[in-house]
Amino acid sequence: MTLAPVLARIDSELPQSVERLFELLRIQSISTDPAFKGDCETAADWLVADLQSLDVTASKRATTGHPMVVGHIDGPKDAPHVLFYGHYDVQPVDPLNLWDNPPFEPRVEDTAKGKVIRARGSSDDKGQLMTFIEACRAWKAVHGALPVKITFFFEGEEESGSPSLIPFMQENAEELKADIALICDTGLFGEETPAIVTRLRGLLGEEIHIHGPSKDLHSGMFGGIAANPARVLAKIIAGLHDDTGRVTVANFYDGVADLPADIAAQWDALGFSPEGFLGEVGLAKPAGEQDRSALEMIWSRPTCEVNGLKSGYTGDGFKTVLPSVAMAKISFRLVSKQDPLEIRKNFRAYVQSMLPSDCTVTFKDHSASPAGEMSTDNPAFQAAQRALSEEWPRAAAFVGCGGSIPIAGHFKTYLGMDALLTGFSKDDDQLHSPNEKYDMESFHKGIRSWARILNELSKT
Repeated sequence: MTLAPVLARIDSELPQSVERLFELLRIQSISTDPAFKGDCETAADWLVADLQSLDVTASKRATTGHPMVVGHIDGPKDAPHVLFYGHYDVQPVDPLNLWDNPPFEPRVEDTAKGKVIRARGSSDDKGQLMTFIEACRAWKAVHGALPVKITFFFEGEEESGSPSLIPFMQENAEELKADIALICDTGLFGEETPAIVTRLRGLLGEEIHIHGPSKDLHSGMFGGIAANPARVLAKIIAGLHDDTGRVTVANFYDGVADLPADIAAQWDALGFSPEGFLGEVGLAKPAGEQDRSALEMIWSRPTCEVNGLKSGYTGDGFKTVLPSVAMAKISFRLVSKQDPLEIRKNFRAYVQSMLPSDCTVTFKDHSASPAGEMSTDNPAFQAAQRALSEEWPRAAAFVGCGGSIPIAGHFKTYLGMDALLTGFSKDDDQLHSPNEKYDMESFHKGIRSWARILNELSKT
């Protein structure tokens, strides 16, 4: 099977590809709102029908929530088997008054940077999902077959916490297993550099409540003599980092590996500007570990951050109260082989050690998931890097992800396979916000990119 006619077909059929995407975008598949349950069913039905038009054996699978869509199609004998994952649900559109046009009436708009597709779900994740389906459609139209064996796996609850995902994966593990999972829910680095995510940070969430006096106290009568939970909490938080930005929790850096030299060189070549990155949010100077580069701090180093604080009177005016309770929400982004449960234990021991005798603490568990790291020695990653570098102006880079993408870890945990994450969204796509968009270039070159990746994967 040759690639050139497939790419030509993608180019010539782009208007039809856009119209199919528009059909999916018109479906109001908001997963978190029960009022749109029927629309989620409709979106799943639409995807089943579209896959079946490509001779994929596809079906809608019921869950306790919104349905899954699963499809299978064979490739040549001895060809690799890939699973492609995407989600058809979207975020709510509120506040509706901030949209320039109705969010489920997709349109192509001209902007200073070129044409964009404007609609809820255009970038997250319907547009990205359809880049893969359209690449498969072109291969099928030109050659009558696909170059690899494919399992399609689409869920309808990603934007509402994926409550049905793990049970479904456990119950259908044998059917879903493949050589590698492909995920198109990430973005480019900048405007022209395709990125393959190989590092995902884990996440640990802790909520602490410091309890002191039995009730709020008058600060004139009790200030100075009574333990103040707000002061205690402030001291605990202040002690979590040293003057160089390192986290002080005992054994926090156990299992943290240094960045390999070849990956560090790729990241340096990206030309990332921390001043430009921070300047967009009104800041100027990196505040983390002072001996690390900005991209290391975002992609490959662990963090400890305060996400919320509450104590005493915070309304209008002033109330001279000495609060009885102080609360903080604290999260840790984790990397490499850090153990979230061990860090939870050590963090809680640190908090206990900082308490005066008149104060107590209660803890509330939140998330506790380890980091994920994919080996770039896997031939699939090398194949994807070659393919993407051929399509885009700049060579593809293996990058990290500052956030956490649980689905990639689930594929490893429950199906025993690595996930290759690459996508074509841009930083200004306004994901989860009013006026979400997806660049026409991202959609077009995304389709071409997947066609190239499938071609390269067929050779591995």
